[in-house]
Amino acid sequence: MNWVQLIFNYQSCDIIQLHYNYTGKLKEDKYKDGLKPEAIAFLLICMIIVLENAIVLLAIWKNKKFHLPMYYLLGNLTLSDLLAGFTYMVNIVMSGPNTLKLTPLLWFLREGGVFITLAASVISLLAIAIERHVTMVRMKPYHGTKRNRMFALIGASWALSLLLGVLPIMGWNCMGNLKLCSTVLPLYSKNYVIFCVSVFTAVLLAIVVLYGRIFHTVKANTKKLGSLQRKGLARRSQKYMALLKTVTIVLGVFIACWLPLFVLLLLDFLCKAGDCRILFKADYFLGLAMINSLINPIIYTLTSKDMRKAIIKLLCRRCLITEDGQVKKIGIPFLECSFSKTEVAVHRGLETTISSGNGTSSPIRIIYPKLKSVKL
Repeated sequence: MNWVQLIFNYQSCDIIQLHYNYTGKLKEDKYKDGLKPEAIAFLLICMIIVLENAIVLLAIWKNKKFHLPMYYLLGNLTLSDLLAGFTYMVNIVMSGPNTLKLTPLLWFLREGGVFITLAASVISLLAIAIERHVTMVRMKPYHGTKRNRMFALIGASWALSLLLGVLPIMGWNCMGNLKLCSTVLPLYSKNYVIFCVSVFTAVLLAIVVLYGRIFHTVKANTKKLGSLQRKGLARRSQKYMALLKTVTIVLGVFIACWLPLFVLLLLDFLCKAGDCRILFKADYFLGLAMINSLINPIIYTLTSKDMRKAIIKLLCRRCLITEDGQVKKIGIPFLECSFSKTEVAVHRGLETTISSGNGTSSPIRIIYPKLKSVKL
């Protein structure tokens, strides 16, 4: 297909109806009436996602203590989740009966926007894992090149997301060959869909491996410290278990939200058009994946004492914060905490702090003589 034909097809409204009719999706009621109750529910969830992540971004922007390289990736993850919520809202509004009014170009932009932002969110999780691995396992702490490393990871995450998102509009689609079309995304090629599933599966495996190595390093160093100094061993064990819980939550939530969609898209690749009715319920699976953008700020920011304090100050300082900087006890367990600075033990060697993947820092000491203490 040459570029003249491609441009013509991208402007033809009949293409959408042809593809949706071939895959059997036009038999669904969602393309006959207005927004369904489930679509309205997804809209409300997306609004919460946008509001929640906007608050976190505002808290990071207004507090100078967060203007550090360690928070750049956290801000990037928050921004990608906010954009994912916004683009999915636009997607919902343009769906239903409005789908059949779209040109292929608008359809690619509608689906591509959601795809790019969701991909950026997933790849941002990988970027955070890479940064933590470089800092903890390879022992490259915060110094002058840290900022450049953060920007490189952020740039790479968005570049990869954009590349994956624009491939269909650049020609990797099934326009002109209906037999290759996906049922979930009728203008996308099945080969493209399975390629993306493979990429995201690789991202998931990479995150598991990186956090596994981080956890192994923390465990090994905890044992070394325990053999040298029995005092405080219980406390170090608590930090070790806290890291385990955080990593388990991070990976568990990610898998729970995304695995059903991965399985559905794999089924989409294997099934012939119209054979698997569950493919017509893809909106629920995509909505579940969107829940990851709702939970990410809770995992990666609200478990940080400093971030909790910043957000509470932003929302309601007078009603929740006492004059001495403590949170008033109002019966909500996660708010009943102290915001004193992280305690740092003094011992010979290099002290580094690692992020548990949620924006918090826990002191973990690495035995390494004749080096000054470095705070991450």
